[in-house]
Order: sequence, then C-alpha cells, then structure tokens
Amino acid sequence: MENILVWIIFGALAGWIASIITGKNKKMGAIANIITGIVGAFLGTAIMNALGYEGATAFDLWSFLVAVLGAVVLIVIVGLIRK
Repeated sequence: MENILVWIIFGALAGWIASIITGKNKKMGAIANIITGIVGAFLGTAIMNALGYEGATAFDLWSFLVAVLGAVVLIVIVGLIRK
C-alpha cells in the first residue's frame, strides 16, 4: 500500500513539474498531474529504453527526470491531438 502512495506522490510531482515546463499548470488539477506523471513515467521509460538508456526503475533523481520527460512528451502529444 505504501508503494502505491509513493507512486502517486512521485507522479504528482513529475506531472506538476511537466505542467509548469509546458505552461499548462493553470489548466491542470491535482488528479491530472498525478495521472500525467504516472503515465509519463511509463512513456519516459519507453523512450529511454528505445534510446538504449535505463528508464524509471526506482525512486531516485534519474527516474524522476525520466518521468518528467515522459510527462512533458505526453502533455505535448495531448495538446497536438486536441488542436
């Protein structure tokens, strides 16, 4: 149960930072940040694995950066689809 709570917090922080980077912070709420961060971690891991690097595997700075990268990519893709 604690792992789920940690992933939610990790995802919320990654999604929040990504929303600030992309300028979408005012349009996104806490739930959207959590979902974006968690999905972004998976997307970032897929991107990094495709490039030959390790993705998000633990709760460390590298995994956080990968999650933020994935969340930024996710926000940009969703923005392009909505247009």
